[in-house]
Amino acid sequence: MIRNNLAFYDQQAPHWWDEQATIAPLKRLNPLRFEYFDRVVPGWAGLTVLDVGCGGGFTCEFLARRGAQVWGIDLSAACINVAKIHAAQENLPITYCCGAAEHLPYPDCSVDRVVCVDVLEHVADPQRAVAEISRVLKPGGIFCFDTINRTGQSRLVMIWLLENLLRQIPRGIHDWQKFITPAELTQMLEQTGFSSIQIDGFNLFGSTIAEHLAAYRHYRHTGQFQARFDDDRRIMYIGTALKGN
Repeated sequence: MIRNNLAFYDQQAPHWWDEQATIAPLKRLNPLRFEYFDRVVPGWAGLTVLDVGCGGGFTCEFLARRGAQVWGIDLSAACINVAKIHAAQENLPITYCCGAAEHLPYPDCSVDRVVCVDVLEHVADPQRAVAEISRVLKPGGIFCFDTINRTGQSRLVMIWLLENLLRQIPRGIHDWQKFITPAELTQMLEQTGFSSIQIDGFNLFGSTIAEHLAAYRHYRHTGQFQARFDDDRRIMYIGTALKGN
């Protein structure tokens, strides 16, 4: 099996905005993520925001509807094409381009905020991606992120349970070896000029198999996720960092 199989995103692009599509749950995570990010960025209106790894545009459109000036970049040309078409249909002025997180085609110090969610565990070189995010942020800019920790618990839940058993996530989409520990990400951030780093658990699944299955049943019944932000960072975590002056 191919792990970290990014071809999945090209395959899903034509169905990105279908409410029944495999990719649809990602859209439903945005209100939860921004419940957290809003603690640090209480207002997004008028800010220039770059979404790194934007896919077909879920987070870009979420931010555009809150008044931000949004740019989105993704490695998948198919996803970018779908994102452009959907934004035009919704009359949302989002600027999209195709490219890699490790080589952002934007000037130094050009954006107020960078958002990168469900992405760092997929990029070829996360250290380089974080350095590029730092480069394009203005001094005092904020980086908002989430990703997956590399633990036995994350292997159990993200791969064995959600991919192999429940098939809630396509098999092969994740490579456990590419998951990033909070300590590793903190080091990357500090080495590229970030400070005031805040990292918390983004807990969608509970801490036991019984809680994982209960969370899955709740989602299947309601179509909604529940989340806790706490110190349990064993599976997913979320955070913010400030670029120094």
